[in-house]
Amino acid sequence: MQQQSMAVRWPTGTVRSGSFHRALSEAVYRRGLSLSRLRAHLAAHGVSVAESTLSYWQRGLRSPSAPRSLEVVRALEAVLGLPADSLVVLIGPHRSTDSERRPSLAELQQSWAETCALREELSGSPSGQENADLDVATVVDEVTLGQDSRTVKISSTMVVRARRSGPDSFLVTHQDEEGSDVTGTAIVAVDGCRAGRVRRSPRSAGMVFELLFDRGLAEGETHTFGFTLHPASSVRPQSFHRIVRSRMSAYLLRLHFDPGALPARCLRTIRPREDLDPLVSEPLFCAPGSTVSAYFEELGVGIAGVDLIWD
Repeated sequence: MQQQSMAVRWPTGTVRSGSFHRALSEAVYRRGLSLSRLRAHLAAHGVSVAESTLSYWQRGLRSPSAPRSLEVVRALEAVLGLPADSLVVLIGPHRSTDSERRPSLAELQQSWAETCALREELSGSPSGQENADLDVATVVDEVTLGQDSRTVKISSTMVVRARRSGPDSFLVTHQDEEGSDVTGTAIVAVDGCRAGRVRRSPRSAGMVFELLFDRGLAEGETHTFGFTLHPASSVRPQSFHRIVRSRMSAYLLRLHFDPGALPARCLRTIRPREDLDPLVSEPLFCAPGSTVSAYFEELGVGIAGVDLIWD
């Protein structure tokens, strides 16, 4: 029996003038395939490509510039039900220099340049040095996803310890999935703090906001506070993670799914940097109540969280 590709509604503006990774990401989402399933479909078309390569293309961290990549892109068009050459025309000129290397940390930071600039604006310090007077000891993140597998609520409880006397606020950076609209995301200070200034970057899907304490902390003092984010518009996430900037005693991430919209797999991951493969990648299992929990102890500088693979 002949297999037919499902047609995808393809906005003309996106095809003709959008970026390759945005167009690919939207097409994959509309087709409803995980990267592993997409790779299997490509293999059925006689094309072999690493799942990590597809992930980098979809996130804009690499471009398909090697000569054989055109074959993969044309197969992607067929699998995703797109018009011929609709992705190819978005690739742009090929570059012959080191096209398959991993993106550097500097390149990744450049892709979030707008969000970094917001951090510097609110903190008055170079990016990465905000919250310098506080150590983050423990964090509990609770994420709720709805029937459409999109994020509806993110609640965080944090315990910080003052390195010296005086800190009276904490600067939070939230980087949403590309394509999300952060302009309507509501911030609710739950306890131990109140919301201060907020800056948003719609193009980078990032936002930065202050949480103000009622007083300055004494050196060595711990403080517990919590807040909740209510996204007004989000896309289906591929992962949830937290960037750890200094040693953290404990981190608990809990994902609450709708019973009718569970991912195919969840992986507990630890990466030294976003541009590197995980040092730890362990399967997680859904508990009763459609909840997945990932617990981390004594984390060093890096990225910890959960990767989601959707069917």
